[in-house]
Amino acid sequence: MRFKGFALVAGGMLAMACGGGGETPKTETPAPAPEMAPAAPAAPAAGTAAPITGTTHEIKMVGDEKGYRFEPASITAKAGDGIKFVMVSGGPHNVAFDAATIPEDVKGQLQANMPNSTDFASPMMMNANEAWTVSLGNIKAGTYGIICTPHLAMGMKMELIVQ
Repeated sequence: MRFKGFALVAGGMLAMACGGGGETPKTETPAPAPEMAPAAPAAPAAGTAAPITGTTHEIKMVGDEKGYRFEPASITAKAGDGIKFVMVSGGPHNVAFDAATIPEDVKGQLQANMPNSTDFASPMMMNANEAWTVSLGNIKAGTYGIICTPHLAMGMKMELIVQ
């Protein structure tokens, strides 16, 4: 019985210490939510890859006694074409677009068209005959610089002209 009495007194004291007494809390009526303007029509999602609808061009990535290079070092393609990069020798190689040459309104689409990539760069290709393909679907006309990150100091770069 003594324990029950003690528990009752302790519980009452705890209730008073945790908010008992004092002013009655004021309740405020929340302000009504502001009216929202109708949503604008959504633009096409830049995060969706555009398919290859034209020709797929092949670029070889080579490193040998003649140096490190893309073959060919310049290519002209059309929007909708694909570019297939094949690691031939001298790896590892990758394909990295020069972000400074990509117009702001193209960056989202180009990144979406680059499978398994980050920051406009393909994965590293380590073995002969490994390949990686990028779609030029929905990419606007312009000249885009491409490099191989591990071999940039050795001059491994190319130019992609999209018509």
